[in-house]
Amino acid sequence: MTRPPRPLPAAADLYGDLLDVEPPSRPQRLSAYLPGLAITGVAALAAAWLSEHYHAPLMLMGLLIGLAFNFVNGDSRLHPGLGFASRTLLRWGIVLVGAQVTLWQIGALGWAGFAAIAAMVALVTAAGALAARLLGLGAAFGTLAGGAVGICGASAALALATVLGEKRINQAQLTLVLVAVSAASALAMSLYPALAGLVGLDNHAAGFLIGASIHDVAQALGAGYSISDSAGQTAAIVKLTRVAMLAPVLVVVAMLFRGEGGRVSAGIAMPWFVVGFLLLAVINSFVALPAATAGLARKGTAALLLMAVVATGIRSPMQLLLAQGWRGSAPVIAATLVSLALAMTVALTLL
Repeated sequence: MTRPPRPLPAAADLYGDLLDVEPPSRPQRLSAYLPGLAITGVAALAAAWLSEHYHAPLMLMGLLIGLAFNFVNGDSRLHPGLGFASRTLLRWGIVLVGAQVTLWQIGALGWAGFAAIAAMVALVTAAGALAARLLGLGAAFGTLAGGAVGICGASAALALATVLGEKRINQAQLTLVLVAVSAASALAMSLYPALAGLVGLDNHAAGFLIGASIHDVAQALGAGYSISDSAGQTAAIVKLTRVAMLAPVLVVVAMLFRGEGGRVSAGIAMPWFVVGFLLLAVINSFVALPAATAGLARKGTAALLLMAVVATGIRSPMQLLLAQGWRGSAPVIAATLVSLALAMTVALTLL
């Protein structure tokens, strides 16, 4: 009896990285996920408490707490829940990001502003890829680092890693990018507002600089509103436009990397979480979501991404992470410097 052919994987799983080649003989029972989800939840609550009380970046705290809990990864009973948190919860978190973006926010920038942001995202991602190639780290790792800097920090890194697959990006590399991009974003939040004042930018130009160059959404908004309400609003629109670039970038990256390793997929399907992201963005553009619903979506996004980041830290092989050395952070640093240079150029010359 011949077996039916296996359907082509989605773009997020082009090489079967995220699904078993053969379906398991028995599905995992709900109870199998509980231990891993429980330890992830406890670690996430600890990270949230530290972030709130010490005003530290939430995702950075999640990473550090997750790495501190790394020793529990030796218990195989935790693996189903950790895998569920770092993959499935991540994808739902990406979907909810769409509830924070509208087509009108993007349109408010005008064609010139949108084109400048799109070009900056492409150039910053390319800068990360080029730096990684020069250091012998591979284009996939550089794309992960550059895309995280160019789009929206940790959430973009997690989404890009899902598309690239675990055969190209291992847990140690992903964790290194998450740590580096979170640290760089925290530093930028502290320095860029002062830099905007030093070069004499007005509120609109300063908001553009902040929104176009700081990696994480929350930190971009915090830095923008620390200058003025007007700068904060501009930073929010620019930053959310960068977030909206996540979906097309994921599709482009999936297409560019699908042929590596000697295999070329005969077709490519858009990942379901990208479809969900776009669908929510369109709905949010034409239907005014109640304030309570929008607030719940923001909190849900933060909670799901925090759980994914914590689980990623717990699952990271520490020996491989430590073996990366300073060279592993270089693509993030290069992309950050290019992002700042491009944003400053636009702010000084076009605004």
